[in-house]
Amino acid sequence: MDADLGELKRRIPLLEYLQRRHWTARAVGTQQEFVGLCPLHQETRPSFYVNARKNVFYCHGCGRGGDLIRFIELERQLSFRQSVAQLQHEWCSAPAAELLSQTAAFYQRQLSRHPEAVEYLRQRALCNSELFAELRIGYAPGGNLRSHLTSLGYPFALLLQTGLINHQGRDAFYRRVIFPCFKQGQIINLYGRSIGPAFPHRFLPRPRGGLFAWDLVARYPTLILVEGMFDLAVLWQCGFRNSTCAFSKQLNPVQFAQLCERLDRLVYIAFDQDQNQAGQRAACALARRLQTVGVAARIVQLPAGHDPNSYFSCGATSADFAALLEQARPL
Repeated sequence: MDADLGELKRRIPLLEYLQRRHWTARAVGTQQEFVGLCPLHQETRPSFYVNARKNVFYCHGCGRGGDLIRFIELERQLSFRQSVAQLQHEWCSAPAAELLSQTAAFYQRQLSRHPEAVEYLRQRALCNSELFAELRIGYAPGGNLRSHLTSLGYPFALLLQTGLINHQGRDAFYRRVIFPCFKQGQIINLYGRSIGPAFPHRFLPRPRGGLFAWDLVARYPTLILVEGMFDLAVLWQCGFRNSTCAFSKQLNPVQFAQLCERLDRLVYIAFDQDQNQAGQRAACALARRLQTVGVAARIVQLPAGHDPNSYFSCGATSADFAALLEQARPL
């Protein structure tokens, strides 16, 4: 509890909190001290001092002082626990884009430091470091995310609420290759693919947004739609930059609406060729929906048991995949 409070107060300095609430002050001396009118009582001469270095206040007019939590207690007439909860709510309600960006950057730095992750990507036919940087692919080794983020001042409550760590403080993406999910340039979620025995797929418990990299691919009149991020990554690596992914066989309403933005668009659906034909059934159903609203669709017939990623992992070339596109036919 004490550590979490410290993190919270470091993340929201008292002076910054007061200034956001329109408290005006002037600097006094050389020790990061500021003075202004007291927000806790009526006065005409400034007597409310804030020491920014120590993160405390004291008013010589009303004789009250303390830290950020104490200020909230006095200002809003709340209990200590209520004050902590209020401050956590104010901070945790802020957009999580900054936190997710810091997390993705941390994971990205870890990738080259862990040979097991690089080897896993190589086995999945991914070896282009420029592509890794472009997609901001990272790796979660586990054990050090919480300490890194709390050193930046993020409170435990926010990390827990976002789903980056569990209640024991452990990294939720432990031993996973990480792909950030973007919307209009901001990270809105993270996808993690396990390189070990854990359940393969994991997202944060928050919206995944629309089709991946839609800001970049929406301009293409011809699109290649795949299920997963590894499928997309290998296609981008091989030059098929008009590829996007839905993270699933089933499109959500936003994703379907994106495909239908242009009625002159041609969509190649390259879903997994599952043994139970689930991918092909989903592809056929989507093609019918698209054709119903006037969007042309063709189904790519991958070899049995393959998805685009495994197809390239087994030695297929860009020319091989281009031939599959050429052979694709409408329903």
